[in-house]
Amino acid sequence: MVHENPLHQFTIQRLIPIHIGGVDASFTNAALVMTLAVVLITSFVMLTTRRAALVPGRWQSVTEMLYEFVADMVDTNAGHGAQPYLPFVFTLFTFILLGNLLGMIPYSYTFTGQIIVTFALAITVFIGVTIIGIVKHGFGFLRLFVPHGVPPVLLILLVPIELLSYVIRPFTLSIRLFANMLAGHTMLAIFAGFVVALGIAGILPLAVDVALVLLELLVAVLQAYVFAILTCLYLADALHLH
Repeated sequence: MVHENPLHQFTIQRLIPIHIGGVDASFTNAALVMTLAVVLITSFVMLTTRRAALVPGRWQSVTEMLYEFVADMVDTNAGHGAQPYLPFVFTLFTFILLGNLLGMIPYSYTFTGQIIVTFALAITVFIGVTIIGIVKHGFGFLRLFVPHGVPPVLLILLVPIELLSYVIRPFTLSIRLFANMLAGHTMLAIFAGFVVALGIAGILPLAVDVALVLLELLVAVLQAYVFAILTCLYLADALHLH
């Protein structure tokens, strides 16, 4: 059955109803795909590095290139002292990347198209880097909100702006990922509906749909990269008070 509502694909469905003390903790289709993403990432890394060789094979090379890519991202954008946080950034990047790619599979579910999921990831980053900044600098962390070389009289205006821009980081970070995945998949559903409705005359919408699929694959990778690189930049602020 073809659903007329293109947003139907983002509907959360309870697979295993669970209610604890009046709280709905049901296992849903979103939770299923998130669990699958974690299992696939963990299994792939463990299997490809279990018998690591000095001369890597094909799959070991894929894992090493992915790791080196994220390591270079952290080193370039977060700077000195950020290497201890590489495992977190690596996990975040691969989790979002695989979630985006799994959502491209027909009848799968795009959990990164849910604002609650992307906000949970973003608020985790926000709280984490804030704690790191406070632990490292103490009250000196407040210098982050005081631009260098600004006349004192302008600080009355600029400090609240800097503080506001810092506080809204988890919202902008989460909405960027959520909106891109939601918009892209919605467009795919709309043009796919045109193909079905128009029959033989749907060749043009079909061509557009194929182009959109390729574009969505690029967006899936790009949005995971953007989320990870912004995390590195926020981490750089916490470590070095840029």
